[in-house]
Amino acid sequence: MLALRWCTVRKAPLLARALTSMTNGFQSPPDMFEGHLPIHVNNVRSRLSAIVGASTNWSDHVQAMHERKDLHILLAKQQEDLPPRKMSDSYIEVILPLGSQPELREKYLNVHNSVRFGRILEDLDSLGDLCKKVIYPDCDIKFTGNVSWVGKTSMEVKMHMLQAGLHDGTYSPVLDATFVMVARDPENKRSAFVNPLIPEGPEEEEIFRKGELNKIRRVDFSTASLLKMAPTAEERTIVHNIFLNTLDTRTVSFRSRVLPPNSVWMEDAKLKGLEICHPQERNIFNRIFGGFLMRKAFELGWATACSYGGSRPYVVAVDDIMFQRPVEIGSLLLLSAQVCYTEENYIQIRVHSEVYDSDTREHKTTNVFHFTFMSEREVPQIVPKTYGESMLYLDGKRHFSATTKETGEVEKTIAAP
Repeated sequence: MLALRWCTVRKAPLLARALTSMTNGFQSPPDMFEGHLPIHVNNVRSRLSAIVGASTNWSDHVQAMHERKDLHILLAKQQEDLPPRKMSDSYIEVILPLGSQPELREKYLNVHNSVRFGRILEDLDSLGDLCKKVIYPDCDIKFTGNVSWVGKTSMEVKMHMLQAGLHDGTYSPVLDATFVMVARDPENKRSAFVNPLIPEGPEEEEIFRKGELNKIRRVDFSTASLLKMAPTAEERTIVHNIFLNTLDTRTVSFRSRVLPPNSVWMEDAKLKGLEICHPQERNIFNRIFGGFLMRKAFELGWATACSYGGSRPYVVAVDDIMFQRPVEIGSLLLLSAQVCYTEENYIQIRVHSEVYDSDTREHKTTNVFHFTFMSEREVPQIVPKTYGESMLYLDGKRHFSATTKETGEVEKTIAAP
């Protein structure tokens, strides 16, 4: 399970080393061979496979998973049996050499000759708010990360993305991300204990404290979910006002509805997609790679925002992404993107991901994604018609409000799929 939240970059992140090597052909690229930092982005999965002893061929995955059962004897019975770690113990750097290795650019370029943000999401997930920065397609990108908080069986990982400057090659921050990961046993059936984390110094203690607050926030947000609790009095008033504004004044009927000017019914603002989950997109545990799911969801969300707003949208925020269940190889993955809230030129998109089991004909939710986009001009107001759509509207409003509250203000970021 992962949770991802983006926050505005205000200063250079702690533990991130500012390199000054040139990346546009003026100097040789950094050493990325075995045993050195940074690691080349193409080598991350192989390094992970080597660490956990995962199979590299799909054909022998059944035997490999059977052999992993023997690793149960190595699991700690309690957290106290594991040696404590420092934040610096988990520090890692990964380089995406778009500047020094131009042959990599085509995979990351979109039609606007800028970097595909969906690919960045995918790479971030391999490792574990956007600020007002341009992501250049011809300058090296560096990812750094380290464990910043741990509980009993879960941990929070801070990820930072930096990009080299056009002229001097100095790395500067572009975005931050926070991942929450849950440790699993060798067969991925139940949780496992993680090493305790010992903060060193006031700065690390503050980072650890924020991790504790993030855990409380996640629990509170889940508890107040509209799938569990009724809307607040203020939210009920919002829904009722929308209902009154759409009543046909020529009739005295609750069922006769009229769409207000410059508005769109929610049922008319959605796009759907289908993915067949092939072994090529598997992770080291032979399930579908989470980064692949995030990229596909983001690209469908971007397309929905583009279709709704009538112009190129810019991603503003990626809210918490919870992986509720793994996606098995061979599954039919159904993606549904819905415009659920709008305000001026901002568009809140909810992407629902589910797998379809052709044997049982059952649909099971795997992920729910929330993206905030900004259009180049003011967009029509989205209008719910049913009670279920009204709950989607309120949920979208909550996520949009949380984004603006955390960042202080919504900032435009030059990023596209």
